[in-house]
Amino acid sequence: MPLQEILIQTLSALWDTKLRSFLTMFGIAWGITSVILLVGLGIGFNVDQKEHLRTIGTDIAIIFGGKTGAQAGGYAAGRDIYLTIDDAIAIQQQASLVKTVSPELRRSVSEVSQWNAANRAVRGVWPQYQQFRSLAVEQGRLMTDQDEAEGARVILLGAEANRQLFPGKAVIGQPLMVSGYQYTVVGVLAKKKQNGSYGSGPDNTQLFTTYSAMARDFPPTEGPGVIRGYVNNIVVQPISPELHEKALAQVSRIIAERHHYNPDDKEALWVWDTLEGSKFTERIFSVMTFFFGAVALLTLALGGIGVMNIMLVAVTERTREIGVRKALGATAIDIKRQFLVESSIITLVSGFAGLALGVGVCIVMRYIPLPDFVPHPVISPLAIAASLTTLAAITVFAGMYPALRAANLSPMECLRTE
Repeated sequence: MPLQEILIQTLSALWDTKLRSFLTMFGIAWGITSVILLVGLGIGFNVDQKEHLRTIGTDIAIIFGGKTGAQAGGYAAGRDIYLTIDDAIAIQQQASLVKTVSPELRRSVSEVSQWNAANRAVRGVWPQYQQFRSLAVEQGRLMTDQDEAEGARVILLGAEANRQLFPGKAVIGQPLMVSGYQYTVVGVLAKKKQNGSYGSGPDNTQLFTTYSAMARDFPPTEGPGVIRGYVNNIVVQPISPELHEKALAQVSRIIAERHHYNPDDKEALWVWDTLEGSKFTERIFSVMTFFFGAVALLTLALGGIGVMNIMLVAVTERTREIGVRKALGATAIDIKRQFLVESSIITLVSGFAGLALGVGVCIVMRYIPLPDFVPHPVISPLAIAASLTTLAAITVFAGMYPALRAANLSPMECLRTE
């Protein structure tokens, strides 16, 4: 029988069982769509988390003082290590593997504008801090090296701090009383999607000024470990991700020499390593994406079982037809080819419909606003390749067994069937 005739008969048979054919094809289409969408969401979660981590800082480490865990240099174990501005200067001058460094001085003080008042945290930092902590302005400008050198009373407002202190008002160049000193607002930070913070809270809630101005006007005056030149922590950025660990080891040695403890004492400093956190997050979401993909491929495989079942039902329903065709001279190859073509049409049409639907949903979701906790799915070529490979396997195996069963029926058995 010509292939064209087989196609016509196949389409006619599918049309005669429209609902059954649709439900079978829907299983395959949904399986393909699930593979593309679930893998895309898994990759999207990974990308979003990396972006959120990048808002905390680009390949940085945040170093806090700790307690020594061993005796060294005549000092007993359990001694508190308090970081100072001189530690930051020593790192800047001696750490060849550190690209940039900044001390960080934090304090919650009163802020008063002509429209409102607040008591928010202020961070005193060096200007380089703004780059590696991913601070970007929505209005105005960032702080400069000249501001730091002059101890200029300039201030940057986080997005939420701006809404509270200057609600809907012009802000750039406006005076702001900070702990009794008049500062000038030079910039408003762009709103951050930040899923982590340290110290006094997310950047949107903070105010930022030069370290020199803050250390002069309102440094910490009381509390454990508050000494001359005290800083809350030091933030460093290595020259490259590949040298990240060596750079941190170099920083640890410099601080250990200055504070007279063993550089191998891991308890003397507490380090928040954002690069290590990024790698850990990536491992978590890679496993999650693999799990999503496996579940979706299993769904697709179950759709293939549905195709095989429906073809076996078709063989049973058309047993007399098979007997008549064989009695009229049809060969086993003709019968087998007819049922293979029918199963192929079901799987391929539904498969490519599912592919178009999955890719279409991913594209549409890129252009619609989604809640912060829902990522934009990423179209994965690997997911498409895996789904098409599985579809090809389903096309072969789901159609082969029913086709062989139909081809092996004897004409006499078929004609005796009621």
